[in-house]
Amino acid sequence: MDFKGHFDKQQMERLKKQGKRTGWIVGALLLIFILGILSIKWVTDYIWMDSLQFETVFTTILTTKIVLGTVGFLVFAIITYITVSWIYRAYNNHFDSHQLPPFLQQKKVIRLLMAAISLFVGLIGSVTVQGIGWEPALKLMNFATFGESDPFFNMDISFYMYVLPFLQFIINLLLSFSILLLIMEVLAYSVFHMYRMSKTAQWQLGITILITGILVAASHLLAPFETMLTNQVNMFQESVVHGLSYTDRMINIPVSLILAAVALIGAVWIILTLRKGNLRKILTPVIVYFAIMVLGQGASIVVQNFVVSPNEFNREAPYLEHNLNYTRAAYELEDMQETEHPGNVASLSGDLLERNTETVENIRINDSRPLLDIYNQLQTFRTYYQFNDIDIDRYKIDGDYQQVFIGARELNTEDLPDQAQTWVNQNLRYTHGYGIAMSQVNDVTSQGQPEYLVRNLPPQGVIDVNRPQIYFGEEDYDSVIVNTEVNEFDYPAGDENMTSRYEDSDAGIQLNGLNRLLFALDEGSFRILVSGQVNGDSQLLQTRNIMDRVERIAPFFEYDNDPYIFIRDDGSLAWMLDAYVIEEGYPYAESYEGRKNYIKNPVKVVVDAYNGDVQFYVTDPEEPIVQTYINMFPELFTEEIPDDVRAHFRYPEQLFEIEARMYGTYHMTNLELFYNREDYWQFPTERYYDEDIEMNPYYITMKLEEDVDEEFILMLPYTPRNRQNMIAWIGVRNDGENYGEKFVYRFPKQENVYGPQQIENRINQDSEISQELNLWSQGGSSVIRGNLLAIPIEDTILYVEPIYIESSNETSLPEVKQVVLAYDDYIVMEANFEKALEELLRLVESGVAPRTEPPADGEGVEEAPESEESTDQNAPILNADETLQELSDLFTAYQDALAEGNWQEAADLMTEIESILE
Repeated sequence: MDFKGHFDKQQMERLKKQGKRTGWIVGALLLIFILGILSIKWVTDYIWMDSLQFETVFTTILTTKIVLGTVGFLVFAIITYITVSWIYRAYNNHFDSHQLPPFLQQKKVIRLLMAAISLFVGLIGSVTVQGIGWEPALKLMNFATFGESDPFFNMDISFYMYVLPFLQFIINLLLSFSILLLIMEVLAYSVFHMYRMSKTAQWQLGITILITGILVAASHLLAPFETMLTNQVNMFQESVVHGLSYTDRMINIPVSLILAAVALIGAVWIILTLRKGNLRKILTPVIVYFAIMVLGQGASIVVQNFVVSPNEFNREAPYLEHNLNYTRAAYELEDMQETEHPGNVASLSGDLLERNTETVENIRINDSRPLLDIYNQLQTFRTYYQFNDIDIDRYKIDGDYQQVFIGARELNTEDLPDQAQTWVNQNLRYTHGYGIAMSQVNDVTSQGQPEYLVRNLPPQGVIDVNRPQIYFGEEDYDSVIVNTEVNEFDYPAGDENMTSRYEDSDAGIQLNGLNRLLFALDEGSFRILVSGQVNGDSQLLQTRNIMDRVERIAPFFEYDNDPYIFIRDDGSLAWMLDAYVIEEGYPYAESYEGRKNYIKNPVKVVVDAYNGDVQFYVTDPEEPIVQTYINMFPELFTEEIPDDVRAHFRYPEQLFEIEARMYGTYHMTNLELFYNREDYWQFPTERYYDEDIEMNPYYITMKLEEDVDEEFILMLPYTPRNRQNMIAWIGVRNDGENYGEKFVYRFPKQENVYGPQQIENRINQDSEISQELNLWSQGGSSVIRGNLLAIPIEDTILYVEPIYIESSNETSLPEVKQVVLAYDDYIVMEANFEKALEELLRLVESGVAPRTEPPADGEGVEEAPESEESTDQNAPILNADETLQELSDLFTAYQDALAEGNWQEAADLMTEIESILE
């Protein structure tokens, strides 16, 4: 029996050892698996970046993350291990072994548990430090100075951009960690009131409290610099000043310094109190700290309400001046070229139009939104083709500078028939879109459809497209494999499909050797590994959505959400994207969104639509933040820009809108005027479709006074606050060396220049135009009001609005059926732009008075001056006042009947109106 028992004991020992060994093996294999998955992702990302020749960007970021992750892991893990070990030792020293739970006496288990806790906290610290801190750390090590300091602390602006955010990140992270450890220690030492009796516990609590106090003090020492970046003066109030204000200087900064001192003194006080055992006094410094914080808020409220507000301008004047100057600098408004514009003088003539032929010929009478529907119905040819967006650009066509609409015909395999949704079709055969469509901005067919410059498959037109295949675009593309045993679908041609082979051997990832296994795992596709259609010459095209592509390469930029395609001189297609640098740290500058108060567009990104090649072109090498990125990633950027790329630069609408909105306030350089916002400019509204919306910036072609040739301009009108007349317009140049130059034309304040909404109202009030529009809308069709454009031509303004008609049929197309032109007091509507311009010019030059509507009270109608050529048609009408009042009343009743759905009554009223007009 003893022998058997001994044998069973040996067997159990052997099983335990085997189980332990198996556990270690399983754990090791699991760790290897996790590291393998991470390693595969790192390796495939490196290979992908290397294929684009941006491997140094990847290695720089990865190295920084590894270093920071290691530091974060060590700091968090070691401090956590010291903390839990100290607690364990305090328990062992304070209690006898029989007083402790049994598991606390198993030292090996406790050590493993402490190591596991430390490992877990270390991993959290590692992920946090490297995930958030890699970019601030790289910027701190490579930053370029702005060469300009704030007026109070005399710190270079780079301090607020790079140094301050990094210090805040480190202090906040360590402070959060120390508070977490302090809570853990307090909970641990609350058992049997150990903090009263154990010197070991008191020492540990004291050290942690001291570190926490130092970090709290450090955060308060940084708080004064934060006042430069906000207008919040306390929890409840904001100052009129963005940046340091009177209350900040008098109250908030001194309070921050006092709180820093109290935090340090309080930490020492608590340590001494713990050691003396006088626990009642522990709360004293905490109460004092929060009391000073509350008193500081109260003092801030009192000063803001009773010192600043009664005499706000005088108190805040020096700070307002800083706010004004630094905001203008942050948004590049200080060098704005301002010119006086005479307004709508009586200058429209045939000679003026002839002098500005290219301006007139490039006036846009199509809108991109209705045009997108038209392109998708008439230029896709198959359900799996799709136009995602229609953009505006300009080209030299037959020697003429011409604005165009352009869209890319992309492929969406989700729209393939169900029976065609095979792996081969989706990954090997249907790999790319094909070509573009291009149309004129100022001309339509007799059916109201766009006049195409490039159309059909393959693309045919005035511009040669020599490589029309689009492998990279705006669609949510999956990866595809090219140069396989399968020919790729190109485009449909009658009863057969044309195919092609991929011709760029340097693009994508070569699926040979180990690459095939790695990317089969990366793509999660076993078929890549086993398919007989894939060979050693095959290439994987990965991350084909252009937004995802550039963000994967350079995630530190923010990108405009409206990329556009263009045709290079060699006939190839490429995408243009705008990359922004956006920060929150420009002192005294007003923010445009949240805390963001600095935005620049110093980089243009070009992505080849065929091979996915990406170029980051630096357009503003003097911009300090892009200089910092160049220092960080010198091989990422290219400063030499090809002419055929520069020719298609567009100043981004998103950036221009932000700058224009800021200029609406910050054009006022007179401080008192600025404080009162007396001359505030706002964006006008317009009638678009069937609602009033805020006007967006728009591109036009026009000739500036100092230039001989027309150029591409992005512009936007301004109106005064709560008024609709146009007070000014702002523009930015897009061509050549003048790219990015902003300017403003101001109109005389003593004269009325019609604003867009006033023109819209006059269109609504014009009896003939409104009658026609209402009649069209009653016939089962929708009347779509297009964008109203204000077109400056020399010393006058011409307004243009297309009118679309769309039937209620689901497959109907919006068609341009009428064009409205307005100049001065004249409004005409004709079937096309040429007829409308001809009629407008005839009315102006013949001296025919513009049609005028009766005032609201029906009194007084401007009489038309007679000309020799128009005496008969302009002879006075008997009882004109009464007739016009009657027409006005009938038309109002007609509109009310329509609104109430009384169709018969409306028809009778319209018949009566027509009989009076006849």
